[in-house]
Amino acid sequence: MSHTKQPEQPQRLQGRLGTAGIVFMVVAAAAPLTVIGGNMPLGIGLGNGAGAPVGFLIAALLLLVFSIGFVAMTPHVKQAGAFFSYVTLGLGKRPGMGIAVVALVAYTAIQAGIYGYIGWAIDDTIRFYGGPSIPWPLYSLVTLLIVAFLGYRHINLSAKVLGIALVAEISIVVLLDLAIIVQPGPAGITFESFAPSTFLNGAISVAILFALTGFIGFESTAVFRDEARNPERTVPRATYISVLIIGGFYAFTCWAFVVAIGPDSVLDVAQRTLAGEGNMLLDTTNDYLGRIGRDIVNVLLLTSLFACVLSFHNVIARYQFVLAGLKVLPARLAQIHPKHESPSTSSLVQSGTALAVLAVFALFGVDPLVGVFGSMAGVATVGMTILMFTTSLAVIVYFARNPEHRQGRTWRTLVFPALACVGLIGAMALVLSNFTLVTSSGVGLSTMLAFIPFVAFIVGWIIGTKKRAILPG
Repeated sequence: MSHTKQPEQPQRLQGRLGTAGIVFMVVAAAAPLTVIGGNMPLGIGLGNGAGAPVGFLIAALLLLVFSIGFVAMTPHVKQAGAFFSYVTLGLGKRPGMGIAVVALVAYTAIQAGIYGYIGWAIDDTIRFYGGPSIPWPLYSLVTLLIVAFLGYRHINLSAKVLGIALVAEISIVVLLDLAIIVQPGPAGITFESFAPSTFLNGAISVAILFALTGFIGFESTAVFRDEARNPERTVPRATYISVLIIGGFYAFTCWAFVVAIGPDSVLDVAQRTLAGEGNMLLDTTNDYLGRIGRDIVNVLLLTSLFACVLSFHNVIARYQFVLAGLKVLPARLAQIHPKHESPSTSSLVQSGTALAVLAVFALFGVDPLVGVFGSMAGVATVGMTILMFTTSLAVIVYFARNPEHRQGRTWRTLVFPALACVGLIGAMALVLSNFTLVTSSGVGLSTMLAFIPFVAFIVGWIIGTKKRAILPG
């Protein structure tokens, strides 16, 4: 029997990220411009037309309710790892390991999807300006190498890159929104989107569904706990600010586009966009900001996708790092680079994993949008809903078992988490009942994809039963 002495505590990352730095990382993962260009036409065209802004508001409200319990438990969760750490502390090792595997699968899926999307987008942009058509996997590979370079280094470098990209993309959309308000469309400044007769007309459930997919990554505030200044204050602030910024930005911009196009015409414009007969975002930008504005937005769409994939790379690398430090994954993944103070080995492994997944898609000639992005976004959406539901349940159980930590905060520790559980069950029903819309695939393949996160949870539960990990809880 081996008597090798194990360290009492796993190594921890260090950093100086403030609230703004974490917010940049999180909002960048949500890829605001990508959502405006992709999810918004989907919510309008397949959902409730001019009432789609309400879908974003409802999604934001649900995640805000979820965040109340999430934040209330944050001071008691000393380990980085986001959902995994919360569920382990609240529900135990086996559910915690189940959620850890679900998280890795969900984040890996959405990252692979974004790599496919950005490969297609770069090729589409170059061809639009008269350049040659090059297979999308080559563009995805170049992007992956740049992400690997940045991810290997200190988190502050990634935060700076993400901050620049994020400020640029939000600035151009805010400028577009203001231009629309100054010179509204044919119906003028209208609030018809928020009239019940409008937002309840059509499939509001579909609008909510695509709004929810636009928030993936907002919870990663807790992943950067060890690299944050004063995490007990920074993480809660960053969580609330991220939800409010993302939700408000989405809803306001979606409403601005209804104003620009007109509530009677926006459904038709969105549907033509989905049919490939136009581009709601770029065409509207061209109308209000001219060709230069259109070109800028086109470029920033690419930087938005890049910021998104870099952010998810950092999240996955840190999940692996934490799990390795707890003896769940190989110990080498818990190494910290002596110079860059980053989870360098975990980052390299993450890059290798992403490369392997992309190679499979490229080898089989999978379509980068419908096949890669659509299917992987579907897997990630199911996984994220499972993660948030289980975390809300963990909050309820934790405070029930530790009443001394409630401090009279029944609403924050019981009522809001319970409401979040109910809302997330409803969200899961929306996702699964409309899953073919998310994946753009048939029922058979969509069903198989939807089961992947559930299978991941079972696999993690089994690992948690057998693995002698040093997990809390």
